[in-house]
Amino acid sequence: MLPRYLNLLCGIVAPGCFCVLIASAGAQDFPARPVRIVVPQAPGGGTDIFARAVGQRLSARWGQPVVIDNRAGAAGTLGTDLVAKSPADGYTLLVTYAGSQAINQSLYAKLPFDSIKDFQTVATIAVSPFFVVVQRNAPAKDLREFLALARAKPGSISFASSGNASVPHLIGEMLMHETGVRLLHVPYKGIAQALTDVLGGQVDSAITSVPSAIQHVNNASMRALAVTSSKRVSVAPSVPTVAESGIPNFEVNPWWGILAPAGTDMKIVRKINADMAELLKSAEAQAFFRTQGAETFVTTPEEFLKILVADVEKWARVVKASGARID
Repeated sequence: MLPRYLNLLCGIVAPGCFCVLIASAGAQDFPARPVRIVVPQAPGGGTDIFARAVGQRLSARWGQPVVIDNRAGAAGTLGTDLVAKSPADGYTLLVTYAGSQAINQSLYAKLPFDSIKDFQTVATIAVSPFFVVVQRNAPAKDLREFLALARAKPGSISFASSGNASVPHLIGEMLMHETGVRLLHVPYKGIAQALTDVLGGQVDSAITSVPSAIQHVNNASMRALAVTSSKRVSVAPSVPTVAESGIPNFEVNPWWGILAPAGTDMKIVRKINADMAELLKSAEAQAFFRTQGAETFVTTPEEFLKILVADVEKWARVVKASGARID
């Protein structure tokens, strides 16, 4: 029989050991049930397209359903806040992009979460630029002609975006700042309806992620005037860059990635990261993302965090210069 003090010691230590064993087993067996991926934007946009592509592949790899949950609203803050306040167990993840995660920190006076401190960076997915698009019968054949028309009619030529202070909106602000032209901004609650209205002629143009518009561009129902990356995209090699169109050093090529609530077990985080890296390195995944005008982007959680911190600082400068603010 053990001495009394040893029995007492085992009674104190054993539950702690048991908890450690449970945590270890939980990370090792993850996922043991369906995983929810929250998308803080409406269906049809680049974030939604990438989330569904990743979710389908992770589901096949894990043998568990991966459910896409679109929670659009307030420039992405509603869905993002939902994840920030979810249990940190790996079963609720956020697929978002630099626009929502990095811009909102400077845009909102009272954000219900901290874009860095309340999240654990898990894995990057891809980088993809934006198009400036018009209806196929629009008079402007390229960005130079579009800006000339806007210069001749200040405030009359409209551009649609996926929402106030979204990346497309701020790209429009950057274009106006760099060129001195004045465009009319028309914000939407999602890019799908914005593109529908470009096609129907209700708005003159839109700034949208390449994945959102590439099908329209490829079937010639819409014309891409320029792309915001530093180099032309392979999926639309005839579309010049904004820099080639007379605005030197102009580049916007944001990331998309997966985040989890702060405090998520790093063993689970590293498992998801490793699984993502393996699937993104496959020829099939790379081919899919190229057809969307994107390039797969693999990082460690630590590298992703450095990128997020740098982008929060970069977009803070853009938001300040634009004067955009939501109280």
